Amino acid sequence: MSNTLYTPEDVIMQEALTEFTQSLPVWLQWAGVMLAAAIPFVESYFGTLIGIVAGVPLPITLLAAVIGNAASMLAFVFAASAARAKVLARRSGGGAEHAEPSPRRARVKRMFDRFGVPGVSLLGQAVLPSQITSGMMVSFGASRNAVIFWQIISIILWAIIFALIGLGGLALFR
Repeated sequence: MSNTLYTPEDVIMQEALTEFTQSLPVWLQWAGVMLAAAIPFVESYFGTLIGIVAGVPLPITLLAAVIGNAASMLAFVFAASAARAKVLARRSGGGAEHAEPSPRRARVKRMFDRFGVPGVSLLGQAVLPSQITSGMMVSFGASRNAVIFWQIISIILWAIIFALIGLGGLALFR
């Protein structure tokens, strides 16, 4: 994994998502923001920036970005919960031992053990997408409802922070 936070490919993807959103009819641009925010690593924060740059009104941008990110996060949480239930059922029936976790999974597990669901939810998006961290926390045995609650709080906070950053950036360029 590279030490740089964002690669040129990330920037190209964000520009393409912004252009896609702008290409939609004005009344449908919120859907472009929602679809972009559902993508891991784009999340509510870059979805918000995409909406701001595309000219979508701020309240609609925030709502669409949060809903898109939350919807995809929920899909990961419910999938991880179902997978955990199957694994636990198999283990209780004398199934095989589990494999060594990947370095990334081990890192999230250490964060989870240290900071709990609220800490990983609020700070984890600086490291990994909410979809991945939420799925991992559920797979570690965290309460599905607690993960959903704290992830939604985090998604909203990150969207608001990046909306303020985006508005500040636009003000500088005007």
